[in-house]
Amino acid sequence: MTTTRKHTALPKARTLIEALPWLTRHHGKTVVIKFGGNAMIDEELKRAFAQDVVFLRHAGLRPVVVHGGGPQISAQLDLLGLESEFKGGLRVTTPEAMNVVRMVLAGQVQRELVGLLNEHGPLAVGMTGEDAQLMTATKHFAEVDGERVDIGRVGEITAIDPGAVEALLDDGRIPVISSIARSSDDGDDFGVFNVNADTAAAALAAALGAETLMVLTDVEGLYEDWPNSDEVISRLTAAELEKLLPDLASGMVPKMRGCLHAVRNGVHTARVIDGRVQHSILLEIFTDEGIGTMVVPDADTETTEGTA
Repeated sequence: MTTTRKHTALPKARTLIEALPWLTRHHGKTVVIKFGGNAMIDEELKRAFAQDVVFLRHAGLRPVVVHGGGPQISAQLDLLGLESEFKGGLRVTTPEAMNVVRMVLAGQVQRELVGLLNEHGPLAVGMTGEDAQLMTATKHFAEVDGERVDIGRVGEITAIDPGAVEALLDDGRIPVISSIARSSDDGDDFGVFNVNADTAAAALAAALGAETLMVLTDVEGLYEDWPNSDEVISRLTAAELEKLLPDLASGMVPKMRGCLHAVRNGVHTARVIDGRVQHSILLEIFTDEGIGTMVVPDADTETTEGTA
């Protein structure tokens, strides 16, 4: 009598089979990922993030990464003896600070991320919102206690021209984009603006007709009744999110506004996930449970967590 050998690697096969419906569903779709939070400064999380993005690319998806760099910008400003000031939740960006923002985002954070991705092959290409006029912005004023406040070289996106990003995706590349935009004012001598990376990622996802926007954060997702409860809302519609916005913590507002903008402008789902968890992107996209909070358009009553 013959016995069947028990293969110790069988659980790996089961995991791959569980991912099959999601691989089929997402194949060929564009996914915009906002890289931020603790995942930007923890070495192990950075490497896990790069592995996840490369996995998406080899699994047949079209990932695009948009990043900011708040901690790195603050550190460089401190090093140069320049003050870090925030008003209305946004960094006050003087022309001197804008030079630092440009240098850090395009010359440090982007370069490191492109390098991590390219350890797995000639995949990643870095660019900023200035390149090929990808992002155009006008001056943004903060609102503090009901008053309009000048915060310097901070921009509000007015137009996206995704042609260069689409060309890179069609060539099998992974675009890595710094959240800097060109000025829409031809008479603007300085010519560029610092743009909130959550806002930039949402605008780009809409312009690309992305399947999904994913925003990495330092929390598990959107809490149902913070700080009274740590229960995470797994799924909500755009209308439900809009009602919650006025009561959200200031740090979550740009992220959730970005999600709202995305799903109301053609993106099928927007997800806020915990970037402190290694491989959180794969857990969200390729497992039945999913993690974090998913926002869906108002008309979408069938979508469940872990799907698009």
